[in-house]
Amino acid sequence: MKMNITEPMHIHSLDGAMREATIVEMVGENSYIAEYNGVRCTAIYNPFAGAFYVDDKYGILPDQKPKKRSRDMER
Repeated sequence: MKMNITEPMHIHSLDGAMREATIVEMVGENSYIAEYNGVRCTAIYNPFAGAFYVDDKYGILPDQKPKKRSRDMER
């Protein structure tokens, strides 16, 4: 389900500090795709904290990882 929720969210790479991110899609019961700093990654919602948690450290979607330059591939 497509969504567009932009608000402060806990960011994994910032040790849980709050920064503005956008939930772009709900993909499961409590599984979301978020966009933070132009990268799409996984997120969950914690109803007890009333906040989203974005995993931009280990939850980066495969098609969002930086691509290797052709020079790096020659090695």
